Amino acid sequence: MKVASIQLDVTDNRSKKETVEHALRMMDDCSGADLVILPELWNIGFYAFDRYKTESEPIDGYTAQAISEKARGLGAWVFSGSFVESRGGKYYNTSILFNRSGAKVAFYSKSHLFPSIPGETDILTPGRETVVADTEFGKMGLSTCYDLRFPEFYRKMMTDGAEFFLVAAGWPYPRQEQWDFFTRARAAENVCYLLSSNSSGKQNGFMALGHSRIVDPWGIVIADSDFRETVVRAEIDPKTVSRARAEFPVLDDIVSFD
Repeated sequence: MKVASIQLDVTDNRSKKETVEHALRMMDDCSGADLVILPELWNIGFYAFDRYKTESEPIDGYTAQAISEKARGLGAWVFSGSFVESRGGKYYNTSILFNRSGAKVAFYSKSHLFPSIPGETDILTPGRETVVADTEFGKMGLSTCYDLRFPEFYRKMMTDGAEFFLVAAGWPYPRQEQWDFFTRARAAENVCYLLSSNSSGKQNGFMALGHSRIVDPWGIVIADSDFRETVVRAEIDPKTVSRARAEFPVLDDIVSFD
């Protein structure tokens, strides 16, 4: 299974249409990948709080349609990264998983909104459920950025069958140590692959961390990046999850304290 994680620069100098077109060109460079993933709120940038409402879209809007068409053209599964979704008079941080035909398989609205930067919690509504999707590779749990700080969220997806965690992020500099720790911990403690795409670049005075990475079920980073816009690639074996769980059956020893 070939994975391509698009680490895309956020910037104050591009329109949403220009950014979507830029992302589609980066996706063209991912030809041959089985799964392509994008970052959090990449089409306007996480830190463009003043654009959240005006640039919001329905679930089947401009950004989703563009990514769906590109998934079909590439013949790849695509985790869209997230965008500001307008739904029922509210706004959500929503991502979509498309299959090789460009069909929407599942969508997820970010549950844990980040409170320390004025903007996200003032505008967006949190999702209220975990999402685990069936794919040809195994079950994939969908997540977004700040979710990484909540281990119970990923444990719930694992108990629902997840073998892969997909993470769309806008994780900021300088919290690299926490990013390194949480991405490895969520993979290792659940014996799952963790496949992440984080933004790079600078926007509204905030610098995105980059360092998109692919972590195996042992918590070992098998592909990583730096602060620059790039595509992180790796070839992984989905059967590694079952082998790791059989070799070290830690999940059998979970104790319930209810």
